[in-house]
Amino acid sequence: MTNVVGILGGMGPAAGADFVRLFVEACARLMRARGEPVRDQAFPEHWLAQVPVPDRSGAIESNALGAHQPLEPMLQALGRLAALGSRAVAIACNTAHAWHATLQARFPQVEVLHVAREVSAQLAAEGVRGTALMATEGTYRVGLYEQALADAGLACHLPLAEERSLLMRGIYEGVKAGDMRLAEHCFSQVALQLAQRHGPVAIVMGCTEIPLGLQGSAAVAGLRLVDPARVLASALALRAYDGVSQRIHA
Repeated sequence: MTNVVGILGGMGPAAGADFVRLFVEACARLMRARGEPVRDQAFPEHWLAQVPVPDRSGAIESNALGAHQPLEPMLQALGRLAALGSRAVAIACNTAHAWHATLQARFPQVEVLHVAREVSAQLAAEGVRGTALMATEGTYRVGLYEQALADAGLACHLPLAEERSLLMRGIYEGVKAGDMRLAEHCFSQVALQLAQRHGPVAIVMGCTEIPLGLQGSAAVAGLRLVDPARVLASALALRAYDGVSQRIHA
């Protein structure tokens, strides 16, 4: 018996679509770990809501009226996923977790997973002590990962201002614009600089576009890169099969 689960995507669409792939892989991994055959009929019912959501970082950084605007389309999409019977929902965007508390409060019958808490718990369980964070300006501004990592007893190193600008360029002019070569250049530069300054830390790719830009990059082959989307997909797979949080490793 499986539970219906949902994925709140569209931020951007490529990241939402890739999250479905990660979720399916996590389900197959879980079945194999339990010694069960991987069959089409054994995968849980899951729904993807790919909705246009206004820029999250821009809304966080703006003090103007309407800065809350990403919330409304996310609430509407979460409502549709709840109406389809979703017991748990993963948000396929790190920055969008700035609105996690409101989303969870509006839909108490649905468990809205929190990516930073899932990542922090897994890294702590693996004995990691030091991390570095690659993310959007919006994610840095709300302290999404810093607080969750600190609560789990993990140190978190942040990029310098010029490195943050490079990350934003890779996200917006790179992945979102379809220029993957530019994205790889920007992201790998920042990752290598973080590793040079802070040593062999786990580098959290805290924006769903960053892993897309670094896929197959030889430049960062020796670094410990953590993909929060992969961790979140595994957490959603567990909710789909058990409805409880027990970790499976990617």
